Amino acid sequence: MTHNELTWKFLNEFDVESSTQAQARAISLEHGLNPISPAVGAQLALVAAATNATNMIEIGTGCGLSGLWLLSGAPEATLTSIDPEFEYHEQAREFFTEAGFPASRVRLITGKALDVLPRMNENSYDVVLVDGDPNQVEQNVEHALRLVRVGGTVLVPHILHDGDVANPAKRTAAVNGLRAVLTAAQESENIVAALSPAGDGLLQFTKIS
Repeated sequence: MTHNELTWKFLNEFDVESSTQAQARAISLEHGLNPISPAVGAQLALVAAATNATNMIEIGTGCGLSGLWLLSGAPEATLTSIDPEFEYHEQAREFFTEAGFPASRVRLITGKALDVLPRMNENSYDVVLVDGDPNQVEQNVEHALRLVRVGGTVLVPHILHDGDVANPAKRTAAVNGLRAVLTAAQESENIVAALSPAGDGLLQFTKIS
């Protein structure tokens, strides 16, 4: 195993999930979803804690794993989570309850993100997680920038798309959209951005104006 491979393995095994998070991961995989890695989850928790978040929103609930990580960093916050699949919300609700987060702090909205997001209040969220349909990532990130307050942070996991973003030969709509988001993050004067290689990549940007 090369030095880089050893470092990568160590990085992605450093953070340990709770039993509830591990269950959420297992169920997510059973449903054919692509859950975030523990390393990415830990970064979500860190950002939520560092932001002293009280109001968070995520696009793409899945079976609740990313939401569990966010709330572990800001257990007093309110989380709004959007997903088109009611079945996923039913499963996620069980995990949130099992983890001890009261129903009053977890608002699950079943619907398509692009239908729901225009109704959300702008400049109102401390943390916005964008983990929905990769084919809609550009539109979702545009909404995220509108929703997050100045000083708040937008998180985009799976930004490297299994290495496809770094491969010039890959030119699917999803990959091109992810590249466009990365380019915009580099060029914008209204945010401070950082790209982490953890898991399948995590783009983080904080709104400064």
